Amino acid sequence: MIKKINILNKLTGISCPVFGISWNPDEAERDIAKRIIVFLEAKRVLYSPYELETVFPVVESVTEIRNMITSEIPRMKEGSKLEECSRAMRNACNKFLSRCKDDDEFRKYANMQGNICNWIFLSAIGELRGIFGVMVGQIAKAYGIDVEERLAEIIPD
Repeated sequence: MIKKINILNKLTGISCPVFGISWNPDEAERDIAKRIIVFLEAKRVLYSPYELETVFPVVESVTEIRNMITSEIPRMKEGSKLEECSRAMRNACNKFLSRCKDDDEFRKYANMQGNICNWIFLSAIGELRGIFGVMVGQIAKAYGIDVEERLAEIIPD
């Protein structure tokens, strides 16, 4: 009964002819979502021109993103949209970090145009940005959060 009352308090509309319902998300979830978006807005790895990216700072930044998201996941409601998107972003970070090893050999060649390590590095950044763009867009829409222009550039139309 308590859950029904909480849901009814958040209910903002019902639509027909097919069926639809809308509600205000939990304030705590929205706060977490806002914290994540604000954190990501400062991460240039998600939107800076590719030619400005070098291995060490990018690996460090992606590691920071992964760690921040990981620390927020326990605060989220299990099965929520925010948890789903956050886990997808964390998985994207892990995949990036697996592909772009932070070792001397990879670092040396990843910054050389035309080298296979450079191709791996740049394609891994592109894949990371693609996943983050979709997830940031879904979070912003689900929780009614504005996204700074630079980060918003990676959100697909």
